[in-house]
Amino acid sequence: MAWSKIEWTEASWNPLTGCTKISPGCKNCYAERMAKRLQSMGAPNYRNGFQLTLHEHALNIPLLWKSPRLIFVNSMSDLFHDEVPLQFIKKVFATMELAQHHVFQVLTKRSRRLAELAPQISWPQNVWMGVSAENGDYLYRIDNLRKVPAAVRFLSLEPLIGRIGTINLSAIDWVIVGGESGPGARPMDSSWVTEIRDQCLRSNVAFFFKQWGGVRKKKAGRSLEGRTWDQMPTEVTNRYQHAIA
Repeated sequence: MAWSKIEWTEASWNPLTGCTKISPGCKNCYAERMAKRLQSMGAPNYRNGFQLTLHEHALNIPLLWKSPRLIFVNSMSDLFHDEVPLQFIKKVFATMELAQHHVFQVLTKRSRRLAELAPQISWPQNVWMGVSAENGDYLYRIDNLRKVPAAVRFLSLEPLIGRIGTINLSAIDWVIVGGESGPGARPMDSSWVTEIRDQCLRSNVAFFFKQWGGVRKKKAGRSLEGRTWDQMPTEVTNRYQHAIA
């Protein structure tokens, strides 16, 4: 299994790799750095570096994992990239529907295409759908997400590089916040984080604080006002508690 170090998931599955930048949050993309490193190491799936590449041979991998897990889909790409054919997207969803013992977390910045294609996709109950937004200029992505008939809808406000402001959290189940990390990491103001957390608390939406980030993210930690915030959607507790035990 491709175990993940990302705090809010357990494993990753990449039936496609590579992407292109579409907004400021993409500037210091960790996946691009990692893809180039893997390419230099001779990893077969990264022979094209960070160029968008579909991996038909990887479509059935989750079916081989017998132990239930939370699985981040395409940590190294974006399933709803404009150049990914609808037929391939449907194949990914077909695998997720077959693997009912897992929970799949899909995340995209291409929210307009997501909303456009959603009616043509079968949405199994074990698929969570999320969108990324790095500052208040991209709140429209959340509006697009609300149109999607996913069992759980979530937000990844990471890397948070500016104030989000007031968020309409209706039909949103989970919010993840994190600062940028790695070379060239842009700073995150604590007031941006607490403003989001307070909105989640008022709206009874699960809040997960991933990291402060920075060049040395481990030293910066992930404590917010004296505690960690590891809240998960109630769907985890109610249906998939065994998967994260």
